Amino acid sequence: MGVKVIDRTALILHIFARKARTHEGKLQVELAQHQYLLPRLIGQWSHLERLGGGIGTRGPGESQLETDRRLIHKRINLLQHKIESVRKQRELYRKRRKETGTLIVALVGYTNAGKSTLFNTLSKASVDVEDRLFSTLDPVTRRLALPTGQQFLITDTVGFIHKLPPSIIAAFRATLEELDEADLLLHIVDITHKNAANQCLTVEKILSELNLENKPKITVFNKLDLALSSEAELKALTTIPYFEEEIVLPNESIALISAAKGWGMDKLLDKIAGHLWGQIRHVNYYT
Repeated sequence: MGVKVIDRTALILHIFARKARTHEGKLQVELAQHQYLLPRLIGQWSHLERLGGGIGTRGPGESQLETDRRLIHKRINLLQHKIESVRKQRELYRKRRKETGTLIVALVGYTNAGKSTLFNTLSKASVDVEDRLFSTLDPVTRRLALPTGQQFLITDTVGFIHKLPPSIIAAFRATLEELDEADLLLHIVDITHKNAANQCLTVEKILSELNLENKPKITVFNKLDLALSSEAELKALTTIPYFEEEIVLPNESIALISAAKGWGMDKLLDKIAGHLWGQIRHVNYYT
């Protein structure tokens, strides 16, 4: 065809490499790239295998293959050592947070579900928001203070995707450990997407693979501004539209919002406070 052909995993890694900004993110992406490349080196030097040397000697293709394998193994070991140092540093931070009793809320969800938009709306941060896959790669954490004086940390994480390559999950272990330490997960769902139900199940499956299925969680149905004309219509809902299964409201583990418009933020924070402190209070975020 005269064009470069790559598979799905290589495409995801390419996007990740473009999005990585922090030192940790770059380390994790490079590790995943090398782990992906290692078993595929066998075909890289096939054009030299026919140039074999004399009897009892190795051809240049084989020697180049072995050299590349050795170099990649060496690089992978170095990257794993650096990432392990990052993981230990994160572990110290988490230990300090536990000692101070700081509560943590982590945003999870399918890629492009609106996690970063919600993060910006709640924390008044300026995380990059784009209508594309994996616009957020490096986790970002901010402290959020409620009018009642209660405080917690909120963390934006990388978006999930169907059949997330194991090499990526392994490389991002240090980052994903943040989810394990969270006191509450907010599972953000793009309710207007035609495959919203399947995307929701995909995220739940990945959480289960990470042994997080029993973690306290609020399912947040986002982008209602694309289906409704006003926040008044949102407040009048008794069931969730555009979903394959009918989910009856109210439910303290479900929230309906528009992160882009700021709809439903007060009720969402009310539910977060209820989960974190064991009781539901009316918290008006905008007063």
